[in-house]
Amino acid sequence: MGAPPAAHDVVVVGAGVFGAWTAWHLARSRQRVVLLDQHGPGNARSSSGGESRVIRMGYGADRLYTRLSLRSLAQWASFGEETGQDLLRRTGVLWLAREGHRLTLDTLDALASAGVPHERLSRDALAARYPQMSFEPDHWGVLEPGSGVLLARRAVQAVVADAARRGCSLRLDAALPPSGSGRLGSVRTAGGETLSADAFVFACGSWLPRCFPALLGERIFPTRQEVFFFGVPPGDRRFAPPQTPAWIDFGEEIYGIPDLEGGGFKVAPDRHGPPFDPDRGERLVSEAAAARVRAFVARRFPALAEAPLVDSRVCPYENTSSGDFLMDRHPDFDDVWLVGGGSGHGFKHGPAVGEQVAELVLRGGAPEPRFRLAAKSTVQSRAVY
Repeated sequence: MGAPPAAHDVVVVGAGVFGAWTAWHLARSRQRVVLLDQHGPGNARSSSGGESRVIRMGYGADRLYTRLSLRSLAQWASFGEETGQDLLRRTGVLWLAREGHRLTLDTLDALASAGVPHERLSRDALAARYPQMSFEPDHWGVLEPGSGVLLARRAVQAVVADAARRGCSLRLDAALPPSGSGRLGSVRTAGGETLSADAFVFACGSWLPRCFPALLGERIFPTRQEVFFFGVPPGDRRFAPPQTPAWIDFGEEIYGIPDLEGGGFKVAPDRHGPPFDPDRGERLVSEAAAARVRAFVARRFPALAEAPLVDSRVCPYENTSSGDFLMDRHPDFDDVWLVGGGSGHGFKHGPAVGEQVAELVLRGGAPEPRFRLAAKSTVQSRAVY
């Protein structure tokens, strides 16, 4: 007698943005899907938690991610229209750069080549359009008017809810680390359940090294990233859309999101922080980081120099060596796929990543070479911004 048929077609471990969209695309293809997450979709410990994420098309000369962003933007927009949820706010995204900044110059070429609407703004044009901001003499900018902000936690929960409507089953439990080789066949959970399936997708972000310590313990680098929200003056709409777009200051390696729904003016360093334990790490920001961010805000947004800090949080990045995503079959298991390495820029790409993973699971084929496990080093050298 052969082995009994699997109870499910696919088990997806991790209900962050990559896992949620993978489950959604699989459920839309009429697969019997279980989505397993230890803390729930959009939880505060995950890289997909929090209120907001930037979605931009520009990636310098790296047109792979521009293509992924365009595909994802279309899917985020259509998902919001189909479900009646306002998850994508087209605030525009403003790149700030200094003269001769290669990444921004390359971005201009890539946006033009891809047909993405954009404007190049001189320092004088920046000052005229955004008088609430202070610019250096050599500043210039690029505005993507069709890009903007995703309501992160709400969006992940909406995608999971719609996947459930299509037949996906959500389980709140932790997957135990797999062992062996060949075919995995089933995963056991901390709660004692055994989930059998024809295929497994591990999309568990900062917990990937915990699930596969020998394979990924030195190839996925969780880091501690601090995020700050400043209160705007009463009745002052200068720091909300459309007056202020989402923005990225590459010279300072810092970005921000305008005040949305009264949640505060978001400012966060994009420079990778120290190593972080997603289970035991404290989620309180440091006084030193708060002081550095406040000093930046006082320079770039003078009217917010005395603004109160109304909220703050620690959000982990799970970085690969280069910043390229991980999307590959496990080398020891025929039925296991590894997906992750969002590296601080992955949230926006959830729909396109989920679509590609679902295609690989259902039809096989080879992943993008840059996403292969073999391309992941044990030494960090960031190449994707």
